[in-house]
Amino acid sequence: MGQKVHPVSYRLPVTFDWRGKWYADKKDYAGVLHEDLKVRAFVKKKLAQAAVPKMVMDFTHVVHMSSSALGMLITLNKRVREKKGQLRLCNIQPAIYEVFAITRLNEIFQIAQTREQAMVGL
Repeated sequence: MGQKVHPVSYRLPVTFDWRGKWYADKKDYAGVLHEDLKVRAFVKKKLAQAAVPKMVMDFTHVVHMSSSALGMLITLNKRVREKKGQLRLCNIQPAIYEVFAITRLNEIFQIAQTREQAMVGL
């Protein structure tokens, strides 16, 4: 039997354009990257200052989640729980929530529809 090769990947340079797309334009890439680093530094600083962290992250303006952002959320959730704190997410767009559902992260995180619902019991 011969080597099996996926027909799309085999013909990719010939008949197809690359299907993976970055959501930010090239001109916006540096700004988006710096914004991501600022958010990461801010959250890390606040977590270090809190004895028992209670955090609500509002996703109202989030339209795309990278795998590194998901990894950061998982790490943040772990660190918050180590300090006996709580992390809640709210206002997640349906497309973003689908990523949480597919990866089963919606079972790990406490997700609320609104900020007010997320704040109840904190």
